[in-house]
Amino acid sequence: MRLTTKGRYAVTAMLDLAIHADKGPVSLADISKRQEISLSYLEQLFSKLRKSDLVSSVRGPGGGYQLSRALDGIFVAQIIDAVNESIDATNCNGKGNCNNGEICLTHHLWEDLSAQIHNFLSNISLANLVARRDVKAVSERQDRQEQAENSDELSSTIDVISSSQLI
Repeated sequence: MRLTTKGRYAVTAMLDLAIHADKGPVSLADISKRQEISLSYLEQLFSKLRKSDLVSSVRGPGGGYQLSRALDGIFVAQIIDAVNESIDATNCNGKGNCNNGEICLTHHLWEDLSAQIHNFLSNISLANLVARRDVKAVSERQDRQEQAENSDELSSTIDVISSSQLI
């Protein structure tokens, strides 16, 4: 099965957004920092997610992105489809030219598997993922790390200000 980083990152970013949605719009910079995904890459992904009406943007101070629908109305397959990612287990990208330009013996088997995977992901909502214990544990760890980093940055800033006042 081919699911590139585009699809994986889109699902990860949307799950992060879903987890932090109760705090208001979420900035891509915050998602980028927590999930270690390039900010410019997230901007590209969220442009596609917005066009598919999965997210909406909020401008201005305190702005960011929010989900366009309830958690139980957004499914993993929709996210993957929105970023033009295909779930394909064939060796020919579904083109049927895997055996010297012809369909190979197992082409339809792998095509059926691709359809089963897409169907499986069509039944998993963001609400399902947010409710998982393992997802909650990872999210809590990431939030603690972010708070510790923010605290360290604040301490460093205070130290710099204090040092400059002594001069």
